[in-house]
Amino acid sequence: MAHTEFVPRPDHQGYDGVVHGGILAALLDDAMANCLWLRGIPVVTAKMALRYRQPVRVGSRLLVYGRLVQEREKVAVAEGWLTTADGTRLVEATGTFFKLLDAMGA
Repeated sequence: MAHTEFVPRPDHQGYDGVVHGGILAALLDDAMANCLWLRGIPVVTAKMALRYRQPVRVGSRLLVYGRLVQEREKVAVAEGWLTTADGTRLVEATGTFFKLLDAMGA
């Protein structure tokens, strides 16, 4: 599993005081991809789906997670989630990633 903390600043907002959804998507994409790279599985994103459960406020301490769900020959599937410090889920994601076979020596 990969995880990090992030505190969004005002320049990350879309609407006043609310973090732009694209910033949140990028955080989850990176967490999911990094959990694979850290396992020695070099990948690029093929497809990602998100579920925004509630608005995310600028200045809030966020915890971002990514974990491997399934690995196949040419692709890997991961899930990610973003929570408040108390564990409330704010955004969830699933991603399918193409393996970079050339980078693995295949």
